[in-house]
Amino acid sequence: MRVHIVHAHPVETSYNRALFDAVIQEARSAGHEVDPLNLYDAGFDAVLSRQERLNYHDLAVNLTDEIKPYADRLLAAEVLIFIHPVWNYGYPAILKGYFDRVFLPGVSFYMDGEGDKGIPKANFKHIKKVIYITTYGGNRWRTWLMGDPPRRVAKRWAWVTFRTPKPPTYLALYDMNNNTQSQLTAFIGKVRQAIRDLGRR
Repeated sequence: MRVHIVHAHPVETSYNRALFDAVIQEARSAGHEVDPLNLYDAGFDAVLSRQERLNYHDLAVNLTDEIKPYADRLLAAEVLIFIHPVWNYGYPAILKGYFDRVFLPGVSFYMDGEGDKGIPKANFKHIKKVIYITTYGGNRWRTWLMGDPPRRVAKRWAWVTFRTPKPPTYLALYDMNNNTQSQLTAFIGKVRQAIRDLGRR
């Protein structure tokens, strides 16, 4: 399958980067066609410009030359994997910007009325599986008290957006700074197993 892996962490020696590397390795070993995207290494600009916002619902011009390559890679994928930390109970700014700038009308959704009128309808028809792999500084209890917004978005918004048969898989390591080395290693093992299982579902 065509697997697009989107990563959002600025430090090449981080545990999050180790997860990214492990996913790439396992997906390639399983014979998948792998397209990795490190948003930081790609120099992705997370800022939605004034002109982009003005053109947002104009399908003739909203997909700029800068953004089109990212949209093309997204639209070519059969499996999407997002690997990122959770900061301040949300996405890193660069990943939020990726969603804002790439998930455009005509790419991820369309309006069933004229221009910006009507109800948004999902546009993806080709994605079979979505996986979120993420790390939290906060523990599970404190994150639960905050409502765990990233998990909710992944399980609700992403399921509606990507139209997969089942809700996205959400693999989360909480309280990561207090995890032992064996726990960190075990989580990477869990992630590797999820990638090996891709072809079986």
